[in-house]
Amino acid sequence: MFSSGKVVELFYDVVSPYSWLAFEVLCRYRNVWNIDLKFKPAYLTGVIYGSDNQPAGMNPSKLTYIVSDLTLLSEYFGVPMFRPSDLSDKDTLNAMRFVTAVAEKEKEGGVLVERVSRELWKRKWRTHQDITQPASLTEAGLKAGLSDNVVEEILTLSKSQPIRDKLKSVTQEALKHKERSGWGLTLTSPQPQCDHYSSMLCLF
Repeated sequence: MFSSGKVVELFYDVVSPYSWLAFEVLCRYRNVWNIDLKFKPAYLTGVIYGSDNQPAGMNPSKLTYIVSDLTLLSEYFGVPMFRPSDLSDKDTLNAMRFVTAVAEKEKEGGVLVERVSRELWKRKWRTHQDITQPASLTEAGLKAGLSDNVVEEILTLSKSQPIRDKLKSVTQEALKHKERSGWGLTLTSPQPQCDHYSSMLCLF
């Protein structure tokens, strides 16, 4: 599927179940496909409105389709997820600032941001728990293997202006791919400056 040594960027928001599917599949097969996977936490609401799209909760046709679609996809890819009783999205700005802060603190490797992101997805789409409040983010961080002190440090960092600016910057970067984005998983065309570099943008 991917040529040897290809770098793949995954732009994602933990509110999106389609992002979770792409995330797990890419993590599962990155060694088999020999790809260098780069996590790019972004703010889905910014992408949706910036690309003149519409949130799923405001589109009855999307909501009808999501139920059956996610049931089939979760079974096919082996990623158990269950429909929340309320599909209206709570704002994930705080959650994605938290994930961005983890990524900035970690810098290289992506192990911690991978674990934290997965815990937040599990809370949203498997156990139907909150992912917006500081206590919820703390619990997710601890389950991902972070210490109390590190979680507290990341919570503080997530409120800083540099992290706010970083998340906004990555979201704007994701919007550069809006001409190829859609509802589901989208592999964009190769970047013009580097022919071994691709990006994937996942929408709800």
